[in-house]
Order: sequence, then structure tokens, then C-alpha cells
Amino acid sequence: MPRPIRVVIVDDSALMREMLKDILTRETGMEVAGVARDPFEAREVIKATNPDVITLDVEMPKMDGLSFLEKIMTLRPTPVIMVSSLTREGSDAAIRALELGAVDCVAKPGSSDGQGFEATAMELVSKIRVAATARLTMRRPAAAHGVLPTPRRAGSGKRLIAVGASTGGVERIRDVLAAMPADCPPIVITQHMGPSYVPSFAARLDRLSAPTVRVAVHGDRPAQGLVLIAPGDRHLAIVRDTAGFICHIQDTPAVSGHRPSVDVLFASVAKAAGNNAVGVILSGMGRDGAIGMKAMHDAGAFTIGEQETSCVVYGMPRAAREAGAVAVELPLAQIPAEMLRAFDAVGERPRTAPT
Repeated sequence: MPRPIRVVIVDDSALMREMLKDILTRETGMEVAGVARDPFEAREVIKATNPDVITLDVEMPKMDGLSFLEKIMTLRPTPVIMVSSLTREGSDAAIRALELGAVDCVAKPGSSDGQGFEATAMELVSKIRVAATARLTMRRPAAAHGVLPTPRRAGSGKRLIAVGASTGGVERIRDVLAAMPADCPPIVITQHMGPSYVPSFAARLDRLSAPTVRVAVHGDRPAQGLVLIAPGDRHLAIVRDTAGFICHIQDTPAVSGHRPSVDVLFASVAKAAGNNAVGVILSGMGRDGAIGMKAMHDAGAFTIGEQETSCVVYGMPRAAREAGAVAVELPLAQIPAEMLRAFDAVGERPRTAPT
């Protein structure tokens, strides 16, 4: 039998510690390695037990959970699920936690009775299982490489960059956009994220990045200096008309298990832009994006996959590589410059063979 997933619970509420412990001990292949009331106690428990996953509250005495999360990711990277009433979908605390390196967030279960509790318990268990597969490294300062120069041909309305990500994507998209100049190429993004998260995510990226960042709406036109992010509950597709590219927001069913789907975005870009596009697939679990990126690659677009060494979960990039969809794999730190270099060259050279 495989070794169980060992979890440390950090929460100042004795009742919540017991509720979480009860949820996890009922699960096959999961055990509670330790509990702690605050970050100072947690530090010793984590050192003693070396857990696979940590569940972490935000509001605690002596040190808040986000400050402790930052220390964990800087000094002892360990997969963390934030479990707090402050990390409900759409909250700034949730976005900040994901940006600091938390694998995911879940709201605290409100009661031990009822369907709501069971749904929250199932969500927590599922997210812990995903977190246990995450590969973390020491946290880097965001955009340590600084803002990159604008490509020579950034102003053209005939080319664009499409980006897809899932688990670990919040931090990666932040770092990529932090390197983009204010007049960067048109960029469209699908990140697997609940609908309530996306407005806060886009607003925070807009504050932290030189380009304008906002949630895509139907009829938007990708443009120089503009980054458009798929709504959390609908697909983002790109079509082309006589004036250039245009965003279509679709309420169609999930594709590759997701809505929004990276496959939908990439496949639409392959059709609309052909070899005048760059595709980028970042950290994420599963296979979403592999089929769409293969369509982009076959249409002549230049395609970039995040290297396993820098991924939190090397699922989506691996699937794309195995499908023959990736022209080059790079660690995250090298991707922003390669995006801009490739954008400057798209439409001027033949497709690069997959590696």
C-alpha cells in the first residue's frame, strides 16, 4: 500500500482543528501528522513531522496565516491549502495566498451537519490530494529580471499571445505579466479559476503589472498593452473578422473537464491566427490545453511549455509535450523573454519541430 498523505492542521480554533481532523482521518490514504494552534507552534510540529501538506488558517494569534505562508514558501516549501472564512471565492486574501504559493484555498466548513458540510469536506480532501502531488521550490522575488523591452512589431493587430494555466498558475501568470512592458503584445489568458476569483485576480494583476489587465467580455478586441483573462465560468475563444481579432465568451459545456478550458482558447487561436500566434502552457494538473496547443503548433504557431523543474504540477505541460505540441520547454524565469522574442518572429519563419 502507498504511504498515506500526512497532513498538519494549523488553526487557532480547537473546534475547527477537531472538525478538520475528523474529516481527514475518515479518508483512506490520509492521516493527520499533527495539529498546531498558531504559526510558532506549527513551526515545531512541521519540523518534527515533515508533512506532505499543511492546512492553514488566515486569522491566528502571534502571526497571521499569510505571513506564515510566505515564510514557509521561502524557508521550507511545502504544499499548503488555505482553510479560512477569509479565503472564500473572490476574496483578496485568497488571491494573495495563491500568489504567495498556496496550492489552493477552501472556505472553512460551517457545521458538522448537512450537505454543505459534506460538500466542503469533499472539496478539502480533493484539494489535499492534488496538493500532495505538487512540486515546490524556494520562492523567488516576483519579476526579478525586471520589465523586458517591447518587441519591434508589438503594434500589429494580426498577432497575439495565448496563455493557459491551472494549479500554480496564479503565481506564474503574475511573474510573467510583471516582466511585460506597458505596450506589450496582445495577450489572452485562460486560468482554471472559480468565477468569483477572477475579478480580484485581474484587478490585482492590473495593479502589479505595467499593461492593462482585465476580465474579457464578449466583443473585446485584443490590443497592444492589454491582457484579457477568461471569466471563471465561461470559455474564452478568439475569432477573426475584417477588423482583426475579437473575443467570444461562450456558455457551452465544459471541455477537457473545465470551463473555461485552455483547449477552447488554444484551438480558437489556431484557427483565427494560424502562424501569427505564440502559445504558452504553464503549471497545471491534467491534460487541458494539450489538444488545443497541438492545433496551434500544427497551424504554425510557436509553442512554449513550462519545464518540469519549475512547475508546481507538471501535468498540462507534460501532456502538451507528449502530444508533440511544444516547440520548446523552458523554466519559468526564461519564458517571458522567449514569449516576446517569439512574438517578434511569428509569421516570418516556419514552425519549429517539437523537442
